[in-house]
Amino acid sequence: MKRTFRVNPAYRRNLRNRKRRIERRLAPKSWEAQAEPMLKGGSIRYEMAGRTGAVGCGGIGAMHNLAVRLGLVEEIDQNLHLLKVHLPYHESDHVLTQSYNILAGGERMEDIELRRQDENFLNGLGAQRIPDPTTAGDFTRRFSPSDILDLQECINRTREVVWGKQPEGFLAEAFIDVDGSIAGTGGECKGGIGRSYNGIWGYHPLIVSLANTKEVLYLVNRPGNVPSHKESVEWIDRAIARVEPHAGQVTLRGDTDFSHTGHLDRWDRNGIKFILGLDAHQKVVGLAEGLSAKAWKPLERLPKYEIKTEPRRKPERVKEGIVRQKGYENIKLVGEDVSEIRYRPSACDQEYRLVIVRKNLSVQRGERVLFDEVRYFFYLTNRWELSLEEVVGLANGRSDQENVIAQLKGRVNAMRMPVDDLVSNWAYMVMAALAWNLKAWFALLVPDRDRGLELLRMEFRTFLHAIVLVPAQIVRTGRRIVWRVLSYNRWMKDLFATFERVMRLAPG
Repeated sequence: MKRTFRVNPAYRRNLRNRKRRIERRLAPKSWEAQAEPMLKGGSIRYEMAGRTGAVGCGGIGAMHNLAVRLGLVEEIDQNLHLLKVHLPYHESDHVLTQSYNILAGGERMEDIELRRQDENFLNGLGAQRIPDPTTAGDFTRRFSPSDILDLQECINRTREVVWGKQPEGFLAEAFIDVDGSIAGTGGECKGGIGRSYNGIWGYHPLIVSLANTKEVLYLVNRPGNVPSHKESVEWIDRAIARVEPHAGQVTLRGDTDFSHTGHLDRWDRNGIKFILGLDAHQKVVGLAEGLSAKAWKPLERLPKYEIKTEPRRKPERVKEGIVRQKGYENIKLVGEDVSEIRYRPSACDQEYRLVIVRKNLSVQRGERVLFDEVRYFFYLTNRWELSLEEVVGLANGRSDQENVIAQLKGRVNAMRMPVDDLVSNWAYMVMAALAWNLKAWFALLVPDRDRGLELLRMEFRTFLHAIVLVPAQIVRTGRRIVWRVLSYNRWMKDLFATFERVMRLAPG
């Protein structure tokens, strides 16, 4: 008999009541002077519960349900073969333990031990036990580069299920961003490390992401001394092949390291659009300097967002005042102009559109002007239909990938490099970044589209406190595991609504 999914409707009433209570509590009020501080504390006592069990990461159950229903668990166990015998763990157990540790607030691999010693965490996931940190580290050392690719493709096939649930026009124009980032390490025994251009010892991961959803499509670990663009074409092509069937149009974006002029004709023939930075080498600078004054026009930058109320007064630029007062050298932007020419790189057979931004700068020290300077920035594109301002805006929009990389580094800690060599740290990086992708998938499946987009843009730690790090009682009754949420915030409605939607998906 087919079992139908039912949700106890009482949660909706409880959410309404909780919302009313907190709104009454926080409603504006004309206070009188208070004799005592607001944080009174009272007579605080601690007790240890005998039978009642709870966890502080009540959203983990919803995230695990998401992984199961989307088919990620089955994908990993069917396509990633690292263990000859499952005694007692499967490959998915190891991968998800690493990701859930981060979603539960862990920052290091050693924090898995906190999850492992938490009886209620284990009960909530229906697990007898999970791997300890040492076993988790040993698992990363089982990977070869081809195994890591298999794992990334498992994740990518799962994300296509999420994309298939999105409304029409979801990826009408998909932007694939590519960049490298230095991931330093103080360890002296890390295999495969190198000294980067700025003197930092460590690795130089390549990150290929989908700007529309901030999902990480591919992560590639490399020695620290490898140039950003090296071996990136293979991974760019993989990302294009993954996104293209779901997108109306694909646009590739990258800085000057990723111009890849030898591949532009091929991408253009295949219908792939690109907006790529181009180095300000002598030839293109000469072309820019040879343009007539009529060829230039002032660059009117497009607004980053629409102001729905009154414009706010800009705050005083305190730093610039200190620079001027102390007599430090200061570079001020006087004006920006933009122009374009048709340009054929030496490695290409056809011409493309070269958009040129000319920045007029004033180099000052204190109140004195030392000299004026002109700098050129070049963007090579086959987007002929866009205005100059739109090309520049889209090219500069790639800087949002820096925020994704910062989240992976500083919040997800995917680039902490906790194990012993390049490949094992690469494996850890992919498993940790899965936590970031699970955040994106959850946000994309929120029934309220506007609320989902807000979660999608949210920083990782803020998302954890909104959705995952909420206290919940764990109740096991018969064949069911009940996660009874014990607190309220404004995102609980979306947690329950998304859980219901995911539960109605056919199991993966």
